[in-house]
Amino acid sequence: MTSSHPLLPGVIELARAAGEAILPFWRAGVEVSSKADDSPVTAADLAAHHVIVDGLTALDPSIPILSEEDCGISLAERQAWTRWWLVDPLDGTKEFIAGSEEFTVNIALIEQGRVVFGVVSMPTNGRCYFGGAGLGAWRSDAGEAPQPIAVRNAPPAGEAFTVVASRRHSSPEQERLLSGLSASLGELALANIGSSLKFCLLAEGAADCYPRLAPTSQWDTAAAQGVLEGAGGEVLDVEGQAFTYPARESLLNTFFLALPAKAAWRETLLRLARI
Repeated sequence: MTSSHPLLPGVIELARAAGEAILPFWRAGVEVSSKADDSPVTAADLAAHHVIVDGLTALDPSIPILSEEDCGISLAERQAWTRWWLVDPLDGTKEFIAGSEEFTVNIALIEQGRVVFGVVSMPTNGRCYFGGAGLGAWRSDAGEAPQPIAVRNAPPAGEAFTVVASRRHSSPEQERLLSGLSASLGELALANIGSSLKFCLLAEGAADCYPRLAPTSQWDTAAAQGVLEGAGGEVLDVEGQAFTYPARESLLNTFFLALPAKAAWRETLLRLARI
């Protein structure tokens, strides 16, 4: 890697260790409970959470941690943070429960509301994506050296414009946006994939755009946003402003658009997102 952050190597190893804690529960008939918001949680989520919290505390005990599995931290406390970890110990719990491989471990370092770097690890196959703005981005497959990845600014000749869409979540706003993109850019190819891997498809140049005009939480997106930004992408709100993680009462994200930073169709996408 040409550049790095002193905490990044330790976080990559930690994300892999959390994945190893998850795997014994995968396809093992794990018991599912519901949280207060009716989202599912399993023993695998909690096992990964404990591995990550212990590991991050060992790396630097001065950095607070906001994890999906321990998010009941008051706004007053969070507003005092200038640097913190934003963690989803098992992103894609529904995919995990269904026996899919499309779940990830997400760990991001945040400073002043901006993503410094993110790590997205796939427990089932050992693949790991990591990167951050100004650091670059890489994909590491099990047993292989990390390879740099980058967004594509346009589809290859003869290929359709590929939009990443959620298999489980859409909205009327999202459907209108897709219809408008198709009218402007031609017939779309839709890539469906679970969890934060949507951003990673863009980061490695396998897709063109990921609009999300439907709900997500902060821990769903931060780590993969770091990967995408390191790969030459950007994440914007629908007004075209950089997508950030300020301390606020709700931990839900606003709508966002993930795309290559130098895409020629950037303004078209923003115009359609505001309709």
